[in-house]
Amino acid sequence: MRIVINRRPVRCGLLAVAVAGLLCLGATGCGGNGDEEAADKSLAGTQLCGGDAVSAQASRALKVITGQSRFEASGEEYTVAQTAADLVAAFGDPRVYRGDACRVYTPTGTPDFDLRITWRLDDGPPTGTPAPDFTVLDMGERTLAAANRAYVQFACRSDKLAGSSTAAHVAIGVEHWGVPKEPEGDVEALKDAYATVAHSFSLAMAEELRCEKNGGLPARPVLDPA
Repeated sequence: MRIVINRRPVRCGLLAVAVAGLLCLGATGCGGNGDEEAADKSLAGTQLCGGDAVSAQASRALKVITGQSRFEASGEEYTVAQTAADLVAAFGDPRVYRGDACRVYTPTGTPDFDLRITWRLDDGPPTGTPAPDFTVLDMGERTLAAANRAYVQFACRSDKLAGSSTAAHVAIGVEHWGVPKEPEGDVEALKDAYATVAHSFSLAMAEELRCEKNGGLPARPVLDPA
């Protein structure tokens, strides 16, 4: 039996024996496919935040915001069910009134983008005049949309909020995290996109909390100015 040694150069250098070749192929840096493997682990927008928080419309909105249609997998703690449980536990506790709901990151090998979804308990219906960069939308108690963030506030009456005779005032925020800078792109399209994502998560939260009439939130986002 003859052993034929292929003497053509390979990406890892000249290898004298087949075993070394196998070791080289097994190394990520040598194979050069680390980015491809990372891409294989990325998720569509509808799979983020536990898989029931981002609608198909909101997933398309994420592409408008980030420029990407695939994302890093969400942490196991970032689900609508967990967020609702955290909010219920915080209700009536003056020491806790806000928290993280989900974080959205673009995949490895693409431009960095950090989008954070948060929840907050407010004392009552929204008051005051919004900042001039916000557009007011008719969803819930009030929805505010800007080119780098959006907030949806809704009133929730639910049997999950035991012992309360009043509604909880829940605000869901979607914000581009990082160093503040002027938004790039179509400002109106970005406002619609942020409002769409905020509405999607808010509606999922209202359903999870079993809010009466889903907190007054429509089944689809309303993007016309109020």
